Amino acid sequence: MQIFIVHSMKLKNGWSFFIFLFIVLIAMLAGPGCANIVPPLGGPRDTLPPRLLTVIPRDSAVHVTGNKIVFNFDEYLDPKDIRTELLVSPVPKIDPIVEAHLRTLTVRIKDTLEPNTTYFFDFGKAVRDVNEGNVLRNFSYVFSTGNHIDEGELTGTVMVASTGKVDTTIVVMLHVHFDDSAVVKNRPRYLARVDSTGRFHFRYVQPGSYALYAMKDDGGSHKYLSKGQLFAFADSPVVIGQHTTAQSLYAFAEAETKLPSKSTQSTVPRSAAARAAEKEREKRLQFQTNLSNNEFDVLDTFHLIFSNALQVFDSTRIRFTNENFLDIDPKTYRFERDTTNKKFSLFYNWPTGTKFYLIAGRDFAKDSAGRMLLKTDTVKIQTKKDIEYGEVRIRVLNLDLTGKPVLEFVQSDVVKFAYPFNTRKEVRRRLFTPGDYELRILYDTNGNGKWDPGEFFDKRHQPERVTWIRKKLTVKANWDNDLDITL
Repeated sequence: MQIFIVHSMKLKNGWSFFIFLFIVLIAMLAGPGCANIVPPLGGPRDTLPPRLLTVIPRDSAVHVTGNKIVFNFDEYLDPKDIRTELLVSPVPKIDPIVEAHLRTLTVRIKDTLEPNTTYFFDFGKAVRDVNEGNVLRNFSYVFSTGNHIDEGELTGTVMVASTGKVDTTIVVMLHVHFDDSAVVKNRPRYLARVDSTGRFHFRYVQPGSYALYAMKDDGGSHKYLSKGQLFAFADSPVVIGQHTTAQSLYAFAEAETKLPSKSTQSTVPRSAAARAAEKEREKRLQFQTNLSNNEFDVLDTFHLIFSNALQVFDSTRIRFTNENFLDIDPKTYRFERDTTNKKFSLFYNWPTGTKFYLIAGRDFAKDSAGRMLLKTDTVKIQTKKDIEYGEVRIRVLNLDLTGKPVLEFVQSDVVKFAYPFNTRKEVRRRLFTPGDYELRILYDTNGNGKWDPGEFFDKRHQPERVTWIRKKLTVKANWDNDLDITL
């Protein structure tokens, strides 16, 4: 920084002050690095949500008659999710209009308020600031058109029956109508949301009897419109009073009948040679297997898969042999067909590290167009070795065997393997496919080895239930994989 010294002197004219000021300005501009302009540094990140300053009418007010609620906060609001997040109980016929402007949130009630009724507004994650998106959690508001606030409460949990996990998009409902069609035709009386643990909490409910339901409500209609929706129901009406028992609901989706999709023909021009090859393939019967490079996983089931449904399948025209082409005893294996007549499965107690052959005569199968093999076909099968599998032993110390528990090994939400527990509360497999697995316990009440959904209309029976085990299992090849679990 350059320093300029100006000696005190008395000039003979009146320009002394202006000359002095000019010199000082030149010095400030000429001095390099003397006075850099630096923008102000930001402070710590704002982590506080908006804070409510005032609300009109006040919270918990009685004898309310207006149709507008005005909330004032200490920060600017982000209005993005306000309309979708807000739940109002009792559920109005016409949804309120919600507007956010700067620090003010306004709710305009379009429905006629009922007399002597407590209204509860659950804003969920709707109230957040505009800069950092900090959410004012559990923000709610209540008022009454009568002379008191209703104090009825109901708590409980909703779990997805097939996985034992939580779906936080599920909405829980209380209906005043008890006929089954009410969930299709009528809007509910009260609504509550599910948190990350599956818990719900109804507050400010008028005491009385209600039908309790839960469903995944993507369209916001609050109605059960499709069997593909996650849906749950209580077996009997819930009486809400001073001491109401907590409820447990298990949501399920029934299988929907899917219409077959229309096949599309390729419009890409093909050469004469390609057309001739396709025509030649169409003359003969074609099938595939579930082998990978002729290698077979002994934990799987061997399949023959045909392009078209078969009219004839003669297993006596198939030779199943060992590596020396000696026939396997027919009493030790069997073929089964599926309902489409396209997939035929070979069931056999496969040993590891062994070679087999399937030798199919040209007339062993014929489809509806009369196509058969042009000549005898041979399929080579090589089973995997022992060292390619891991051994698994899983014991659940406090398991209740009366519910017919089955241990499920899951990958990407698909059950890969399922085994019932023995009397020692243990599942042990000498050969097991290596990989990472989630574990679930299915309570298989009907004993068919798989999860079955519930049914609401007509039969009204609950789904089979699954407990999700949070600890994952990594099965390593050529390794003893042991795990003890306490539920």
